[in-house]
This record gives sequence, C-alpha cells and structure tokens, in this order.
Amino acid sequence: QEGVMSLAGYAEIFLRNTLASGVVPQISAVMGPCAGGAVYSPAITDFIFMTRDTSYMFVTGPDVIKTVTHEEVTKHELGGAMTHNATSGVAHFIARDDADCVAMIRELVSFLPSNNVDDPPRRESSDPWDRFCDSLNTLVPEDPMQPYDIKDAIHAVVDENYFFEVHEHFAQNLVMGFARLEGRPVGIVANQPAFLAGVLDINASVKGARFVRFCDAFNIPLIT
Repeated sequence: QEGVMSLAGYAEIFLRNTLASGVVPQISAVMGPCAGGAVYSPAITDFIFMTRDTSYMFVTGPDVIKTVTHEEVTKHELGGAMTHNATSGVAHFIARDDADCVAMIRELVSFLPSNNVDDPPRRESSDPWDRFCDSLNTLVPEDPMQPYDIKDAIHAVVDENYFFEVHEHFAQNLVMGFARLEGRPVGIVANQPAFLAGVLDINASVKGARFVRFCDAFNIPLIT
C-alpha cells in the first residue's frame, strides 16, 4: 500500500533514537514547522530547542482540530515554542532566533560528554574553590512562611556564578540545570520556594526524574 515504506522509514528513525538513548546525548533543534510523523523523533530526544516565533510542533494541525472539535486555534497556540516550553513540557529551551538557538546548543554541549563512557569536559576556572559566599548568610528568611529564590543560592555557589537552566518555563516549582564546580560540570536539582512553595507535583516530578536519569547516564554528578 502507498505510504508503507515512508512509515517504515519513520520507524527506523525512532528505533535509532531509542537505541541511542542513554548512549549518546541527543539534541533536537526545531527552528521551523514540524508536524505529523516528524514530531515523534525530537519528542524522544534528550533536549529540544525551539525558536520563539518561527517554530511549532504538533501531530495534527489547526485544520484537523477545527474539523474534529470545532475549536479554532492557531499553530503557535497549538504547538508553538512557548506552548511546549511552559505548558506541555516537551521542549526544554526557547531561543530568540536561529542564531541564538545554535549558540544555546553550543553552550549545552560544553557541559556534556560525547557518550556514556567519556567523562564530562572540564574547563579551567579562575573562580577559587574555597571562596566565601556571604550572601548565603541572609538568603533564607527567618520567617519560614516567607519564600526566597533558590536560584540566588545556586548562582552564589557555582563557578563564575553561571547557571545554565534547563526547562526554565515548565514546572517552575523545581529548578534544574547545569553548572560547574572547580571547572567540572555538575547537574543541579532544587525545589523552588518562590513558586508553589517548592512542592513536588506530577509535572515537577517527571521533569526532575528525566534530568536525573540523563545525568546518571552520562556521568554528570548531581547536586540536590
């Protein structure tokens, strides 16, 4: 029948995605339209980047939605960059444009090993390992009912105060991402008291579990 070979081609791609999972880091960049069967492959990779105004992902588009449910929705409302970054959680990063997207991917790759046998790449750091973080003395309020931003603690501790956050817009009650300590990449997972009091709901739990699994597969130490 027509289309059988093309469907088999999709299956071959998905098979390679699953076989490579946990073996090599898989990164997808969606910088334009991505619809139908092509959506499944990026959805099962480790990290997805999307550009703010030019990219979207969905299996069936607005026309099908209108026919089936009589609901009118735009492409970006259905599967735009912010929809997948903040609501569905399918995408991990949102970029301003294509150039910004490529720059963000380069930054992510700088934290990752090439495969699950190699160690993460170490970078020379001018930040003393034994420096004091005086800001931590006053970060946590005396009143337990008063929230604070856990990112302030993360930035204070890590090298050069630089934290590369993953899934910034999704399940914001959990903060996670990459940083360096004495030049070595580490993964950070922390409850965020400034959002929903930092409680773990379903979205935050799934978000954190996938990140922990990734770091475990690629020899990246975790700080929680």
